[in-house]
Amino acid sequence: MTRILTVPTQPIEGQKPGTSGLRKKTKIFMTPHYLENFTQAVFDAIGGVAGKVLILGGDGRYFNDRAVQVILRMAAAQGAMRVIVGQGGILSTPAASNLIRKRGADGGVILSASHNPGGIDEDFGMKFNGTNGGPAPESVTDKIFARTQELTEYTILEAGDVNLAQLGEVVLGDMTVEIVDPVTDYAQLMGELFDFDAIRNLFTGGFRMRFDAMHAVTGPYATAILEGTLGAPAGTVVNGTPSPDFGGGHPDPNPVWAKDLMDAMFADDAPDFGAASDGDGDRNMIVGRGIYVTPSDSLAVLAANAHLAPAYAKGLSGIARSMPTSRAADRVAEKLGIEAHETPTGWKFFGNLLDAGRVTICGEESAGTGSDHVREKDGLWAVLLWLNILARRIEPVQQILTAHWAEYGRNYYSRHDYEAIPTERANALIQRLRDISGDLPGQTFHGLVVESADDFAYLDPVDGSQSARQGIRINFAGGSRVVLRLSGTGTEGATLRVYLERYEPDASRHDLLVEEALAPIIAAAEEIALIREFTGRQGPDVTT
Repeated sequence: MTRILTVPTQPIEGQKPGTSGLRKKTKIFMTPHYLENFTQAVFDAIGGVAGKVLILGGDGRYFNDRAVQVILRMAAAQGAMRVIVGQGGILSTPAASNLIRKRGADGGVILSASHNPGGIDEDFGMKFNGTNGGPAPESVTDKIFARTQELTEYTILEAGDVNLAQLGEVVLGDMTVEIVDPVTDYAQLMGELFDFDAIRNLFTGGFRMRFDAMHAVTGPYATAILEGTLGAPAGTVVNGTPSPDFGGGHPDPNPVWAKDLMDAMFADDAPDFGAASDGDGDRNMIVGRGIYVTPSDSLAVLAANAHLAPAYAKGLSGIARSMPTSRAADRVAEKLGIEAHETPTGWKFFGNLLDAGRVTICGEESAGTGSDHVREKDGLWAVLLWLNILARRIEPVQQILTAHWAEYGRNYYSRHDYEAIPTERANALIQRLRDISGDLPGQTFHGLVVESADDFAYLDPVDGSQSARQGIRINFAGGSRVVLRLSGTGTEGATLRVYLERYEPDASRHDLLVEEALAPIIAAAEEIALIREFTGRQGPDVTT
């Protein structure tokens, strides 16, 4: 017999969702009432869950399994009709978005801290996605936060655990819990988007690939699709078993944290193509034999070649990128004669554009790329689109990039991260830049003339909503620029991200080392922003 418990509680400070939900140290989420309070606030902010259908799952990091059980019991206590859960509590973020859309659900709860490390001493996260499958907009996250500040109680069913390993339906109170294979629906969708026959022929012809799942959620998806459906040799997917602490690593697909993949791709016997994905499967890294493809370049190349995949053969309606992402994709949109949109960081800002049919492909410099097939970035989707392009063009990655740069010019690009900076120092740096931005145009720094400078503000062209103070942009004559912003994805202190971009139209200068090409931009950024003085660091903690 089950019964509904009403548990007295009180507001807990700091439960303000960021760009991708609430992220904190795992032990904070495990403290009494913390998860329950935030879950109740989410349910209240969406008008309750009575009679609703929800999707639930996460990336399998530490505490994922326990959190799923709590959320199920709270949903049952509050009258939800059905919750569809990935087997074992597992769902990649793009797979969850697809399920919300395919099943006509009222939304979904995704448990992940994305690319952040996992484990009892590391990070955990939780976010709500709406009926379109995309992250909740600011209007909803604001309601969630407001509710966290006034809670006095939450309700939960007193019941045993649901067996998440067994596919099928079970009843929890009066609610149906449906356990589904996390891969099946997503794999079906990918088969509808891409020319799987062409990709199979690629592998049949001896094409070699290495996909590093980084001990994270994409392992089962990549194994099923790449090795199972597409016939890539066994062992193509490495680190393919999800682990609560991601094998003790950092599931961020970039050259620093995916060093093993980088070493393999720059070795004498390198495979033809390399890729990696992150903790919850929404990010990607692309590497060719002997060449790393920046996320910004990847977005531009995918947009320019998307017509080679069946789903995009009729062309794109538009391209959107986050403001810090290089402007390489803008040049593709200009040539194609389609809309180009610059949005704040955070995938939720692409949702309105996608829903309105204004754009087809979107991307963020932090290794997130996706299209209108779901309302999240999608790591494996990007990898499969690259494979489709490679299968049709029959050219190596290096040659495709070189040809792209020759046609559009090259945007040399890098991101410098200064992590865990005291928040007051990071805020002071940004505030100073806001104060002086109006005086910068016309000034010269290390040979670069400032053309414009501002604190980026976004006016949504679909619903008219506004988002201010999204990052400092310093544009130089000739198309180069520096962007500085504070990230909302860390769990300690502040992370300052410095984005450095140099546009080079001259093909004879497309083979410079990135550090060499960006040296004047880096020097100008330091002179303008006084990064060393404010952070106390002699250099960035991570360079990508």
